[in-house]
Parts: sequence; structure tokens; C-alpha cells
Amino acid sequence: MDDIDTKATSRERIVAAVSGDPDGETLLRRAAHIADRSGRGEFMAVHVSSQDDARAAAPADLAAQQALVESLGGTYHQVIGEDIAQAVIEFAGAHEATQLVIGESRRGRIAAVLSGPGIGATVVRDSGDLDVHIVSHPASRDRPALPRITGGALSRQRVALGFVVALVGGPLLTWLLYSARTPESITSDVLAFQLLVVIVALVGGIWPALFAAVLSGLTLDFLFVAPQFTVEVSDPLHLWALFLYVLIALLVSYIVDQAARRARTAQRATAEAELLATVAGNVLRGESAVPALVSRAREAFGLAGVRLLDVDGTVKATDGEPVRDGRFVAVPIGTRGAPPRATLELHGQELDASERRLLDVIVAQLGAALERAELTETARAAEALAAADQVRSALLSAVSHDVRRPLAAAIAAVGGLRASGPHLSDADRQELVETADESLAALSKLVTDLLDVSRVEAGVLTASTRAVDAADVVLSALEELGLGPDVVDLALDPDLPAISADPVLLQRVLVNVLANAERHAPHGTLVKVTTGARRGRATLRVIDHGAGIAPERRDEMFAPFQRLGDTDNTSGLGLGLALSKGFTEGMGGTLTPEDTPGGGLTMVIELPIAEVET
Repeated sequence: MDDIDTKATSRERIVAAVSGDPDGETLLRRAAHIADRSGRGEFMAVHVSSQDDARAAAPADLAAQQALVESLGGTYHQVIGEDIAQAVIEFAGAHEATQLVIGESRRGRIAAVLSGPGIGATVVRDSGDLDVHIVSHPASRDRPALPRITGGALSRQRVALGFVVALVGGPLLTWLLYSARTPESITSDVLAFQLLVVIVALVGGIWPALFAAVLSGLTLDFLFVAPQFTVEVSDPLHLWALFLYVLIALLVSYIVDQAARRARTAQRATAEAELLATVAGNVLRGESAVPALVSRAREAFGLAGVRLLDVDGTVKATDGEPVRDGRFVAVPIGTRGAPPRATLELHGQELDASERRLLDVIVAQLGAALERAELTETARAAEALAAADQVRSALLSAVSHDVRRPLAAAIAAVGGLRASGPHLSDADRQELVETADESLAALSKLVTDLLDVSRVEAGVLTASTRAVDAADVVLSALEELGLGPDVVDLALDPDLPAISADPVLLQRVLVNVLANAERHAPHGTLVKVTTGARRGRATLRVIDHGAGIAPERRDEMFAPFQRLGDTDNTSGLGLGLALSKGFTEGMGGTLTPEDTPGGGLTMVIELPIAEVET
């Protein structure tokens, strides 16, 4: 009992916590992969519903994730809880989970400081003995779009923030300084307003800084310089102070602008490097490179839709919104100076010069991927032709060797009958007739086998299955081959129910397999035939102790025109096992080779049990 409990608790149970967002597919597939890798692991997905509407997921997204979980062999669960992290941990504990898979938090560091640890951090902290896997979000991190460098280096949000700092900080600073002013504080007042100008320049750049500089100069002259409550800008000292404010604002904002521009340039260079690395990786992946490159082009340049058209207008790959006729940019793909092999259609915003250079790289890689796909297809066609040529060569070799002998014997026998005439004794005449008859029968069997192989490969073999006694078919096959107890040892199950098979085809299968086993069994050993049942199907085993065949060559033994040591057959053309496998599969069964304990080959014929009529 303790052993059973130990086995039950050692089974891995993986719980994936999903929120309903689009990145949940990545998380679920990762959890399913972990379950598959652990062997017989169980995979469960849980979604925690909260009364907080801000956390509510779309029902359609949840339904799609539930369908994905079930297609991956897992079970989907939905629970209700106010504390999502605690609800996930309690669910995992109730189901004796050993591993927990959660998504990476999207919150920034500032949000974490202001509102405390998020769900992921809480789960990791309170998970106890659970192994927690944190899956990153590829859509938001691994596949960034290229930043566009247009207009000023600073964003509109930063410029607006600069004006806000000037409008809010200016009056606050004025109130503080004016309430504490003394006749000796003018110097510190000027420096304080100068610091405000520098801060505004650092935040919002040149235009907010100029605004703050003019505002600070006028405020100083109006409130802090005698005579108060008047603006005497005509004073040279006042003009000089205002000029210095503006100059410092310009210098600081210029430095800020250059730093921001270089930061954005570095960000774009990093994104371009990631894009080029992704493109190169997509090409190395082979057949999936073309749709991956099309998808990457749309995401990188922020386009609405991209599609790839063949030379005849066939859509080879598409991503995003449907490309509308007349509202796209067509980029030919192919070697310069040669007709294009495809066309890439882009729907969305216009690309700048740097983006066009990157697009040229993607187009070149698409051309290489298309060429590789064409070469792969050509190679497959060449392999098929080589295989067909190999079969034809084997057929010609077999026919020239195996058909020539009975044909020559038949011709010689008939010729002897015609030439000898009345001078031929009855015994000699009978011998020549028997030789001709045996040779023509062998030729007939060869032609029949060739026709059967063609029907099997064409998939037009017709099997008339019915309830059959396996023992009767085995005995008929032994009688056809003339094999007795001195050659074959029978161990037939008397309680085996009737099997569903075509008796004629099953007898031919057994004749081929038995003849093959008898031919390669060492002298003095018996071929053993057994019948039985397993997993609701009947099994017939033909066991020999011959040389056997290497496991890596067992797929070849069922190919036509093959003679692989212990797999020759009575047809002489190497068709026996190919026909036997085709006949068995045509009856809904299987024919598989196994190693015989102690050496040799065991051919296992498995067929369905016949349904009992009530």
C-alpha cells in the first residue's frame, strides 16, 4: 500500500494560472511542455475571477484558452477569489500540484513601489514547496516594434510635462521666495529661478525652458527688484539677466535634446539588431521562415497588414489586416535584373529611409527563404524519382533473374515435346509436361504478385472480411506448404474467439511468412506458430531462430523487391512481405517484426476480434 501511495504522490501535477490576456497561449503551451517532459504529468489551468471589473477578461478569450487547454490534454478550472495570488496557491495546494506556471508581471518598478508587490511576486513569496515557473510575455518584450525617429528627439509627452513643471513650479517657487525674501536674498532668488529653468530644460527641452526663462526673468523684475510691481526691462542689467536665462536654457536644452536623440538612436539600433537576428533565425528554421518573416515585417514596422504573393497571384503568406487593393506598396522579391519570384505587399504607414534599408534586408531574406523552399521541393521530387528509379532497377534485376528461369524451363519443356515426337517415352513426356506446368505456374504466381503489389500501393485492395477461425487458416497454410510436425510446432489457443479477416488473404499472408521462417530456420530447429489475444485483438506469431534482421533495417524489409537475409520469400521477387503487410493492413490489422528471445525473427500478425452477433 505504501508503494502505491508513493507512486501516486510522485506524479507531477502542473498548474498554469491564466488571466485571459492574449499572451496566455504562450504560458499554456509552456506548461503543457513541462507536463510532457515530466512523463506522465497532469496539466491543469486555472483562472481566478474577481469582483474587480478592471481585472475582468473577455469571455471569448477565456473560451479560446479553455479550448487550447483541452486540445493540449489538460483540464480547465475557474475559481472566484478576491486575492488572486492566494486563490491560485490554494487551488494548487488542493490539487496537490508540484509545479506552478505564472506569467511575468507587466507592472513597472514605480508601480511596484507605490502599490506593493504584484500577483507574481506574492505567489513566489507564498508558494512554499511549489516550484514556480515565470513565463515572459513575448508579444511585449521579445518582439518590439522599431522606434520611429521623426520630428524632435523628445516626445510630445515630455514637452507637455516641461510646460506643466514651468507653470506649476514657477508660481510655487515665487510664493516660497517672496514669503521669505530679505534685502540680501536677491542672489539666492536669482539662482533659485535659474535652477527652475534648468529643471524645466531637463524635463521638456527647449520650448518649455524658453518659456520658463522668460517667465522667471519677468517675475524677478516684477516682484524682487526695486521698484517692485513694475517691469523695467529697459535696464541693461535686467536685459543681461534675461539674456543669461535664455542662453542657459538653450544650452541645457540642447544637451538634453542631443542625449535624448542619441538614446533613441541607440534604442533603434538595438531594435534593428534584434530584428536582423530574428530574421536570420527565421531563415535558419527552414520551411516556417516565410510566414515568420512576413509576420516579423508587419510587427517591426507597425504596418496594418502584409501579404506575400506568388508570381501567379497566389497568396503564400499573410499577416495582419487584409491588404486592400490599391492601398498598398508592392515590393518585388528576387534577384536584381531577373523576373521577381514573388511580391511583398505592405499596407499601412509610409516607411522612412532607414526602415526601407531594413525592409531590403527582410526582402533579401525572404528571397533566400523562397529559394530554399524551392530547392527543398526540388530535392524531394528528386528523392521520389530516385526511389522510383531504384524500384524500377530492382524490378528489372528481379525479372531478369527470377522470370527467366521458369520461362526458360517452360520453353525447353515445350520444345522437347515438339521435337521428340513419337520417339519420346511416356515417362519422359510426363516429366516434360510437369516441368512446363510447374514453370508456367511459377510465372503465373509472379504475375499475380506483381498485380497485387500494384493494387496495394494504389490503395485499391478489396478485402472481404468475415468471422474466421484462426486455427483453420493456419492449418490450411501449412497444408498448402506441405509442412508437418517435423518442421512446425503449433501452440494454438483453443479459447481464441473468431477473428475478423479475409480467409484467402490471411492464408496468403501466413504462407509467405511461414515459408520465409522455414527457409531461414537453422537445421534441426522448429518454426513455432502461436495464437492468442491481447488488448482486445487477436495475435498470430510465427517464430523462427534464424539470423534475424538488424532493427535499423526493419523498415526496408516491407519494401517491394527487397531480400534482406531473413526476409526472403517464395515469390523470388522480394514481394512476399510487402504483399503480406499490405494484405494485413487491408483487413484492418498490422504486421510487425520482433526479436526472438535467443536469436531469430518473430513476425506478429494482429487482427481485430470479430463482433459477436446477438
